[in-house]
Amino acid sequence: MASSISDLEAVGFAIAGFTCWVLADTSIKLVGASNLPAYEVLAFLGLFIVVLLLARGLWRRDVGAVWPTKPGRQMVRSTLDLANNFGVVVALRHLPLTMFYILVFMSPMVTTLLAALFLHERLEWRRVAAIAAGFAGVVIAVDPGHSFRTGDWVGYAACMVCVACFSTNMVWGRVMTRTETPEALTFVSALLMAVTGFACMLAFAEPLTPRLAGVLVAMGMFCALGSMCFFIALKHTSAANVSQYHYTQLVTGALVGYLLWREKPTAAMLLGGSIIILSGVYIALAASREVVEEIPTFPYVPFEDR
Repeated sequence: MASSISDLEAVGFAIAGFTCWVLADTSIKLVGASNLPAYEVLAFLGLFIVVLLLARGLWRRDVGAVWPTKPGRQMVRSTLDLANNFGVVVALRHLPLTMFYILVFMSPMVTTLLAALFLHERLEWRRVAAIAAGFAGVVIAVDPGHSFRTGDWVGYAACMVCVACFSTNMVWGRVMTRTETPEALTFVSALLMAVTGFACMLAFAEPLTPRLAGVLVAMGMFCALGSMCFFIALKHTSAANVSQYHYTQLVTGALVGYLLWREKPTAAMLLGGSIIILSGVYIALAASREVVEEIPTFPYVPFEDR
């Protein structure tokens, strides 16, 4: 199978993976309309990921790949993942899908800045200009002069938590991938998410209705499918090449948001989103021309060190 997949087909798998993750986000947003606590959503998401990775390891006869070489550091790093995912669930409860993706797409820019500060990666003036343009696009999309509800600000704050935690995690992850496998990074994060979520459920758990249970199952299935497509894409083409297509989530998210909730992107959101996409694509292309760690810089990746 490895030799039968071309670079173009790998890109197709990447786009399919990102689309599945949009549908997973949609499932989380649907659950968010209920009284289900965020930690209960994370408990089931973590459980689905753990089961998938163990099943994948058994199928490949390599279960040991999910076990970390440095569990202590992994647990500390995984707390950033936990905070990131908690922010995702909260943000999706309060923001349209389109705005959610616009805000979390700041992560590649923040990651680039942090990598320059702490990993001493080269940051030439053109990339600085692209980062500045991306942040300007966020301001345009949010449109600070517009009136907001309290819930909107909760969503914005949650997105900022996501961006801060994910970007820091990505920079730290670039160092840890020298000794840890992607499966191990993902497994420990998912395990901590599941254990923390189910521990919180001992204090209080909202009863699951058949509808909620069905949406949670769909969430897990979309995460699983997205993960498989993503891993296949990374196996057959470069991470820098894959990263150029994660902005399809903005288009897919806007389409799903309109079909399910009749969410119409404003002119400011469309303009700001376009600027962010152009900025992010430039950063990705610049990264692909340099000799750097082959690790994707996605703002929202459920299975690859999310």
